[in-house]
Amino acid sequence: MKHSGKARAAAVKLILLALVAALVVGGGGWLLAGPVPSLCLAPALAGGLWVLFTAFTLYFFRDPTARPPAGAGLVLSPAHALVDAIDTTTESEFMGGPCQRISMFLSVLDIHVQNAPVSARLTFLKHKPGKFLNAMKTESAVHNENVLLGFEVAGNPGGKVGVRLIAGAIARRIIPFIQPGETTAAGERISLIQFGSRADVYLPIGARLRVKLGDKVVGGETILAVME
Repeated sequence: MKHSGKARAAAVKLILLALVAALVVGGGGWLLAGPVPSLCLAPALAGGLWVLFTAFTLYFFRDPTARPPAGAGLVLSPAHALVDAIDTTTESEFMGGPCQRISMFLSVLDIHVQNAPVSARLTFLKHKPGKFLNAMKTESAVHNENVLLGFEVAGNPGGKVGVRLIAGAIARRIIPFIQPGETTAAGERISLIQFGSRADVYLPIGARLRVKLGDKVVGGETILAVME
């Protein structure tokens, strides 16, 4: 499937950077072990922390292939997350007015690769700088750094679905895998957010919701709604 391996590549990059830091700290500890004997443990400590960091990073960047369900008008969850807000709002940049919103929180234990909610063309992408509030707070969707992706379903004039990827206190890098003009199939990988974060999904007012507050959803597999 498209973009497979990009999350693992990001993990390897972080692991290598951490290894360089561990070698610097460990090497400095050996050099100073003579004048400062207490620092002789620095290499072992640095190595142990690097091993723990490597294990966590490989776990965090795991990237299973989604198995999207078949059906007409299905809108799938773009994220592995917990639904903690469902409301009606106004999103003027892409949806063009009132719409339904499903907001979900991604903890540091969740998978952080996002999947396409629908088979559609990406027609809108906008990065907005902002704060890095705790992503557990729903207001972080308004104030935090984010990327808004807009999908338009071919042959459906009202078939717009927006996905806002939101940075958190720890997650400070949002990496889209797709660009405007590209067509993606439902369930395909579309982005990566590094560490805890949030995702909002914007749906037409007429879409029939299939999830409720407190539901745990699976990216590229759980049905959020059905569009007519």
